[in-house]
Amino acid sequence: MSDPQVSAPPTQAAPPEKPHTLSGDFKTHEAFQSKFLEWDHTLIVFRPPGYDADPARRYPVLYLHDGQNVFDQATSVGQEWRVDETAMGLITAGSVEPLIIVGIYNTGEHRIEEYTPTPDPEKKHGGKADLYGRMLVEEIKPFIDREYRTRPDAGSTGLGGSSLGGLLTMHLGLRYPGVFTRLAALSPSVWWDNKVIVREVNELPSKLPLKVWLDAGTGEGEKVVTDARELKDALVKKGWVEGQDLGYMEAEGGQHNEASWAGRVDSVLEFLFPVSR
Repeated sequence: MSDPQVSAPPTQAAPPEKPHTLSGDFKTHEAFQSKFLEWDHTLIVFRPPGYDADPARRYPVLYLHDGQNVFDQATSVGQEWRVDETAMGLITAGSVEPLIIVGIYNTGEHRIEEYTPTPDPEKKHGGKADLYGRMLVEEIKPFIDREYRTRPDAGSTGLGGSSLGGLLTMHLGLRYPGVFTRLAALSPSVWWDNKVIVREVNELPSKLPLKVWLDAGTGEGEKVVTDARELKDALVKKGWVEGQDLGYMEAEGGQHNEASWAGRVDSVLEFLFPVSR
């Protein structure tokens, strides 16, 4: 018999489910399996307005890491990026090319391992970015190119992410310039492994044919902004030209979160996928 003086802890209600906010034409591919990584990834694919109306037309593709955060409030950590609403508005307005956008969900506990090119001496883990890259280049991209009407050439293919996803984007962009030529690194984790990504840029024998968007928010702290400037300066020294093939932004008051990155999606898309005049 329980002690009447000891009350049971109150039952806490489960947090309410967040609503789905997908806008547009989507298809989800659950549990995509890779021979390079032991864990599966969900893929979510946005098809642009008019995709079904013209079966002969082919489209550029943007691959985004942390795909659970970019389209849908129900799956996002915090606010979603609203990439679908922003893309549809810009496409409809004729400001950007109609494009296919592929979100690659992260795997939660394995995210740091997948998104980092080297083990960090302080964190004592990481370093599977090249295996993730092989999954993306050798398995996911060929799958998307088979299933959808893509323009599979490097000039039509982009890659993007934020934080560690921005670090991953820069690393894979430098490693695979024959696969991706349009890169978006939002608030990248330049600090990882004593700024390994800056070293990678500095070690390039010459400039690569990449169009790079790089940014940071002033509300993320002085170090984040200083690191972003150092990466930008390294790119400029190799021959990238700010305002041409290098877009750089220090977003006033921008925080290290999905809400702030959502506010920069329009600038990213307009820079990387402008309508040819």
